[in-house]
Amino acid sequence: MKRTYQPNKRRKFKKHGFLSRSKSTSGKNVISRRRQKGRHNLTVSDE
Repeated sequence: MKRTYQPNKRRKFKKHGFLSRSKSTSGKNVISRRRQKGRHNLTVSDE
């Protein structure tokens, strides 16, 4: 059986990257929440 997670860098950044988060209102909320919490990495792009 094929597993759920099939790693792909391009797909990862397209879906969860900083730019894609910045585009939508909810994504901006995610970034601001993570800034407020003091996360070192805001999105997967920051790794």
